Amino acid sequence: MSVWDEVVGQGPAVAVLARAAAAARAGTVGMTHAWLLTGPPGSGRSVAARAFAAALACEDPVEVGCGTCTGCRTARTGAHADTTVFVTEHTWIRRADVEPLIATAQRRPSVAPWRVIVVEDADRLNETSGNVLLKTIEEPPPRTVWVLCAPAVDDVLQTIRSRARHVPLRIPPADAVAELLVRRDGVDPAMAAFAARAAQSHVGLARRLARDEGARIRRREVLRLPQRLRGVGDAIVAAGELVEVAAEEAGSSTVERDAVEKAELLRALGADGTAPAVRAQVRQLEEDQKRRARRHQTDTLDRALVDLLGLLRDVLVVQLGAPVDLVNADMAGDVRDMARAATPEETLRKADAVNLARERLGQNVAPLLAIEALALSLRPSDRR
Repeated sequence: MSVWDEVVGQGPAVAVLARAAAAARAGTVGMTHAWLLTGPPGSGRSVAARAFAAALACEDPVEVGCGTCTGCRTARTGAHADTTVFVTEHTWIRRADVEPLIATAQRRPSVAPWRVIVVEDADRLNETSGNVLLKTIEEPPPRTVWVLCAPAVDDVLQTIRSRARHVPLRIPPADAVAELLVRRDGVDPAMAAFAARAAQSHVGLARRLARDEGARIRRREVLRLPQRLRGVGDAIVAAGELVEVAAEEAGSSTVERDAVEKAELLRALGADGTAPAVRAQVRQLEEDQKRRARRHQTDTLDRALVDLLGLLRDVLVVQLGAPVDLVNADMAGDVRDMARAATPEETLRKADAVNLARERLGQNVAPLLAIEALALSLRPSDRR
């Protein structure tokens, strides 16, 4: 067993990080104070970052990153005293978010040889928060390591990325993801293969598809969307349904957590929520929770759009006769029907419309407006 077992399909990246962890223990050249792990969604950036943190916290006297000692296990889950994993629930990482991280970085590690701070979604650092963080990343205490995660190098502020060692990750092969689902989660091999392919090798989404029938049903409904669109009315109705489903999923996934957070806040304040000062803090918490729900809705819609891109990719594969496997092999009949009903140029135009909708969602355009515009663009050309 090793901390690297779940970092699937990333041999070159694992080799770099494992060598650095070994150098850190030996005190030789090869370790640095700031790292930038990049890769597309599903490549396992955060998994690799946590595995690296675990290797630096490993207590095994021989193997660096044994995966079984207390240091490895707690660092991977973010429970280690010297490992901090920051995940933002906002569109941008704010100054108020990074200031506690800076304070944490100044403290010497208490148990492990290194204090590791993992920042997921480092591409969400803006000019203000990035500049606040810059000096600490540039000149950290001797035993502090920063591990930043982002989709691409260019997504991170130039001042930040120029001070970190870059390690690129790639989308892992679908068979490697399927093998992980079988080995780690006990998923049936056939289901694991389907889920890995349908999720386009995104490990987290593949696991969800393999274990959640509701997720599979919702995905199927999304992929049927282009075939339902015959006129403007169909497009408007379908867009409304998709946004509503995303909102319901966001609400159902956060309602329990919201209630727990509110109860904990009131308990910590020793109040019942009626005092003016308490009401102000409760209102702030509720605003934060609303922002989190909106981001979750946007993320849900974005996943649906990625599924649509996979479908359009399959349609183009059939249209061009390309000798590659379909992402949606279980929908081969539907894919062939869509391929016959359009030209490759039309399919590419629809794919561009999906990408434009993703960009609009990322720019905080109202979800309903973005999805309605997309649905109108996905109608058959001869009906427009």
